[in-house]
Amino acid sequence: MMASQTLKRIVAPLVDPAVYDFWAQKISPTLSWDRCLARIESRHIEARDTVSLILKPNRQFQGFQPGQHLNVTVEVNGIRLTRSYSPSDTLRSDGRIRLTVKAIPEGRVSRHLVHHSKVGDVLELGAAFGDMTLPKEAAAWLLVAAGSGITPIMSLLQTLLQKPLEQPVALIYWARTRADLCFSEDLHSLTNRDPLLKIHTVLTREDHRLADELGGRPREALFRNLIPDLERRRVYVCGPDGFVTSVRGLLEPHAALFRAESFSPAPVVTRAGAPVTVTLSKSNVSVQVPSGTPLLKALEDSGLKPAYGCRMGICNTCSCQKQTGSTTDTRNGAVQNEPGPVRLCINSANSDLTLEL
Repeated sequence: MMASQTLKRIVAPLVDPAVYDFWAQKISPTLSWDRCLARIESRHIEARDTVSLILKPNRQFQGFQPGQHLNVTVEVNGIRLTRSYSPSDTLRSDGRIRLTVKAIPEGRVSRHLVHHSKVGDVLELGAAFGDMTLPKEAAAWLLVAAGSGITPIMSLLQTLLQKPLEQPVALIYWARTRADLCFSEDLHSLTNRDPLLKIHTVLTREDHRLADELGGRPREALFRNLIPDLERRRVYVCGPDGFVTSVRGLLEPHAALFRAESFSPAPVVTRAGAPVTVTLSKSNVSVQVPSGTPLLKALEDSGLKPAYGCRMGICNTCSCQKQTGSTTDTRNGAVQNEPGPVRLCINSANSDLTLEL
């Protein structure tokens, strides 16, 4: 491996990656000089409008830590689009990974992957990112998931159970109905693997719940009833922003450690002010946009199509260099007047800007 990497560095100045990929992919569709390409090897329906894709990446894949996300690029109707998804399992010994995707009504990528992707299709994967990963030492855990938030939580849970638990672990999993529950077979199998694992299912829109199913929204009484030793638990939470905010208020003051990620952006309240001019230096394009509006949305409303992924400031797909001007972080009001990287989805313009796009 070291010899092949050394040879690649030597010949790199002589190689056009696009030309290499064009000819290499006539031999194998996932061969690439420098891109991580992955072939869909199988599909499995997990729940309503939700599928798991088993992917076989090429040698460019650098792996991931359980709980992290990957940017996935796919071509939809001739347009390359990128979104972020979480592996829902550990990295398998054969190098394959499992991505679980739920189709959302306006999600062009998610709907394509769920309803139209097929075995043999090739996707492009970015480097793994995200900080909600496991420490090395054993601990008592409470994992809380809602909706698609179960995907990174499932990867964490599978990892914890690779060896016998030393301390208790609990998962509380919210879904709308039984038809929306993912990984039902996997979760049932895991509950039989270790007596220190407890899994609780909460359904919010199921008319007739089974004996072991709970109902209702997050509330202190439910957590206290299920997790009497809450103060010793490390808590990881993933779900929609409103759900995460609610659980944070209930648990963060009491838990030994609290971390959370939301897979939907928080509502952004902005006041559109006077128009400012945004100049894209690489494209030689200038547009007027309202100050106070997230730059990604403002540029899209002007007919431009910047690259983006998560739309909530996590994946950095929309990040670019700000060369001049002042911006405000729409999440916390922090003002940045100096040149530097700016994430278009969570920053608005305070003045005329020059962006390296």
